[in-house]
Amino acid sequence: MSEAAITRLGDMGRWEPDAKGRLMVAALELYTERGYEQTTVADIAQRAGVTERTFFRHFADKREVLFDGAGTLQETVVTAIATSAAQTAIEMVGTAMERAAEMMQERRDFARQRAAAIAANPSLQERELLKLAVLGAAAASALRDRGVPEPAATLAAEVGVTVFKVAFERWIDDQPDFPACIRATLEGLRALQ
Repeated sequence: MSEAAITRLGDMGRWEPDAKGRLMVAALELYTERGYEQTTVADIAQRAGVTERTFFRHFADKREVLFDGAGTLQETVVTAIATSAAQTAIEMVGTAMERAAEMMQERRDFARQRAAAIAANPSLQERELLKLAVLGAAAASALRDRGVPEPAATLAAEVGVTVFKVAFERWIDDQPDFPACIRATLEGLRALQ
């Protein structure tokens, strides 16, 4: 292999670790700088120092960079409901949303940038709503598996997703502790009774 070819491979970052993480950071930076619509997969790959092929090994399209953690979020919520010692559906969902918040706590800067990119693009807003709807359906199913009847399971799951959304906005705006935001939002909900 020629020195030029070796240099080119080195420039592409082929052997550097965490290509997926670099792609996510590069995409967010570019979405912030140029906007989502004006950013291409080629731009993201170049910024991350990888090939477009490497991009597509990790993500189906440039939109999915922003929604990669949806499965992990859903799994965290479902597992927390399944193992919760809480007695009521709302308490189970509240505990689950707090676990999800704990998982995200260290990624506040990423969450802020991600939220800004989504807020600036209607198609991304639609995808975010779909993610939350799927999360609500999964939470409702987990509650039914725990013996919570309908419509209580669906109502509690939808309330949980709403609590998560409201607490998330507070967290990225001005509150440093996401799990505390979940608890405070739940307390606010209880005060409405």
